[in-house]
Amino acid sequence: MTTKPDEPQQPPRRRAPAGAAVLREDVTEAIRAAVFEELAAVGYARMSIEGIARRAGVGKTAVYRRWRSKLHLVLDIVSALAVQGLPVPDTGSLEGDLRLLYEVTSRALRHPVASQVIPDLQAEAARNPDIAEALQKALREGQDGVATGIVTAAEARGELRRGIDRDLALDLISGPLYWRSVVIRSPKLPKGYLGSLARATAGALKAL
Repeated sequence: MTTKPDEPQQPPRRRAPAGAAVLREDVTEAIRAAVFEELAAVGYARMSIEGIARRAGVGKTAVYRRWRSKLHLVLDIVSALAVQGLPVPDTGSLEGDLRLLYEVTSRALRHPVASQVIPDLQAEAARNPDIAEALQKALREGQDGVATGIVTAAEARGELRRGIDRDLALDLISGPLYWRSVVIRSPKLPKGYLGSLARATAGALKAL
């Protein structure tokens, strides 16, 4: 059957992407996990797309479909940490919230992967402003939301005066544990340290 010259033509139906054109989420997550493992094993400078792909069990093309370089891959993953953050404790008291925050944060910082990755990225940040910006954003914003939640709840309960300096409060809440776990990398926290830190921090915040 012939088509009349003035009869409108139907546009060809566009086929949905399939196979390699679809970015499978399980592959993306496997690559992200491989990045942390590779960073912990060899550091940023020696990390390669080939090594990441090998750990993830995928080809290099799968990595390059998602990120155009190892720098963009690391920046994307580090920046995502700021979005994820930590859950805000809700124990009903300032000291209790601080103690729970310190317990969760201490476990995270002392994880073998984190204990290797964070110092290495800090060293790389001194040479690469893009990594420095992403790392600062991840570390700062990841804790900022939690600290703000703790301070706001304490203000509402009357444990802290309203309008305290939030930046100083964040430094008081996050600084000591980060110093001990990441900067001087103390192999083991003294018994009762987290409880004592929570009490001392609560007292310092109340003095603001």
